[in-house]
Amino acid sequence: MGKSHAEISRHMRVYLMVFGALLVLTAATVGAWKLEFLPAGAAVALALAIALCKASLVALYFMHLSAENKMIYWILALTFVFFLVLLLVPVLTAFDVIAY
Repeated sequence: MGKSHAEISRHMRVYLMVFGALLVLTAATVGAWKLEFLPAGAAVALALAIALCKASLVALYFMHLSAENKMIYWILALTFVFFLVLLLVPVLTAFDVIAY
């Protein structure tokens, strides 16, 4: 029923490590924005990549998705693919060359 002290300490250590990683990644996001030799688009892309890493850490450890069934990951990947397709639809319509 109750968890042992060692098990709770192990979980707390994992949470503190993830919190430390989130702090480091937040500093890296701010640092990526402050880099002056990168074009603004590249800095935004780098910041978004770091944000994706932070979001995955939060989802895996704080939302306890690391202990979920593998089917959840397949559904999540499929959802992400559909999301990318929906993002690309407006971009692809810009290249539509229907003459009037």
